[in-house]
Amino acid sequence: MKKRTNIRMSGLGGQGAVTSAHVMAMAANRDNKFSISNPFFGAEKRMAPAESYCRIGEERIYDRGELVYPDVIMVFHPQVITMQKSYTAPFYSGIRKGGVIIINSNSELLTDDDRAFLADLQVSVYTFDATALAMEVAGTELSTNMAMIGAVSGITKVVTLEALDLALQERFGKKFVASGGTASLDEAIKKKFAKKEQLLKKNMDTIRKSYEGAVVWAEKEKFAVAV
Repeated sequence: MKKRTNIRMSGLGGQGAVTSAHVMAMAANRDNKFSISNPFFGAEKRMAPAESYCRIGEERIYDRGELVYPDVIMVFHPQVITMQKSYTAPFYSGIRKGGVIIINSNSELLTDDDRAFLADLQVSVYTFDATALAMEVAGTELSTNMAMIGAVSGITKVVTLEALDLALQERFGKKFVASGGTASLDEAIKKKFAKKEQLLKKNMDTIRKSYEGAVVWAEKEKFAVAV
């Protein structure tokens, strides 16, 4: 059976979880892999629950819809955990043995029971302040999703930095509309920078710095996604 990585992204409206799945899928294609990305959300409004799924593999993928058993879970906002602003409860429901959870937070959010449950499944948890990293490198919290992309790529190696760079150029270098909310977010990001080239560079710089930090963590943890 060929290797495949299933990623579930849980966030809030306006954080770019949908865009993240698109970029990851496009990068996988650039790496000559197969991929499918799709969103799952209700009303398109800021701070409402929003999930997105990205499936990447070495064989053609036909699965669509909700990703029930992810190898990777990405939590874009603490409220996904603290207020259960998620379509999946608890947020780690379905995580496969040996998987990884990536959380954007500057504090500890898991309870002792959460940690015990995940430890039994040999699930690793990587918590880092993606929003602070985005502010530091790109100068805007709108690049938080770029930091999350860098983290998942650095830990899993499911796509390369070179492919991500090409995917960003394709995603932001020409008009692309996935939905009304996503299009609005893209325009908001673009207005933060004077030129499109600067947008691409700042986003890629954010991905690269997050990627490097995640690689260090993964090597220390001796982590490898079980698929």
